[in-house]
Amino acid sequence: MFPAPRRHLRALLLALGCLAASLSLAAADDPPREALHGSRVEQRAMALLERAVAHVEAKGEAGTAAFNHGPAFIDHDLYAYALKTDGTFLASGGDSAALVGQNVLKEVDLNGKSFFREIIEQAKAFGAGRVEYRWFNPADARGEPKVAVFRAVGEIIVAAGYYPPRATPMQARVLLRDAAKAMASNPAAALEHFQRLDGAFIRDDLYVFVVRLSDGTFLAHGATPALVGTNSYELVGPDGTHVVRRMAELARDSAEGESDYAWRNPATGTVEKKHTYFKIVGDTLVAVGYYRR
Repeated sequence: MFPAPRRHLRALLLALGCLAASLSLAAADDPPREALHGSRVEQRAMALLERAVAHVEAKGEAGTAAFNHGPAFIDHDLYAYALKTDGTFLASGGDSAALVGQNVLKEVDLNGKSFFREIIEQAKAFGAGRVEYRWFNPADARGEPKVAVFRAVGEIIVAAGYYPPRATPMQARVLLRDAAKAMASNPAAALEHFQRLDGAFIRDDLYVFVVRLSDGTFLAHGATPALVGTNSYELVGPDGTHVVRRMAELARDSAEGESDYAWRNPATGTVEKKHTYFKIVGDTLVAVGYYRR
């Protein structure tokens, strides 16, 4: 049996950045953040995984057949699936149903990655995990980054997959608006909130970062907390651009602005084009960006 007690799954929720419902700082007549962001797909996937794992724990391997047609294991575009540690694909409520009965150890994604093998290796080593791969998305007829979250139940691996959501320009602007208000009201509390995985200012691929203008020091960074305390002006993006230094230079002529550059998307793990909006609040630059499709 693999080490996969329920407390491990709850810990995995936090490690995966499954972010809880937000603390609204917007005025009553402002657009509500929840309406702009919609549901959190990763949270739905983890809830589906919980149900599927509990079912297999109770019914064993025979219980995986319910994934093929059971409505309890299909949530709109999300579905549960199962495979064995020897690579045998057992069941699926989605388009991967075509793999049922096959050995998927040699199956690869659109980039040639043996993601099923990676899922099995992680399940054997840790009892649960998360694997990113690129898969055909039937919703828009193209290949897109996808994430599988999974847990081992004996020799069975129960999984659910989802396509990481993409934020829109409006969502980024709304989050920046709220972040700027928070910084103006209570900077110390705001900086703490910006880095809480279970807080209001990290959602899917959106997050806030704050820089002290006088010396470029990162005061907060929702995606990479390790950057806090380092000099943002020395930070160079994958395309060779001094990303934050350029924002600070643009901010000299205005209290706000926007900038384009390349950056790693925490939701997909790949370098993508990013467009960031920023505002000057006191002696800080507060910024939020979104990743272009």
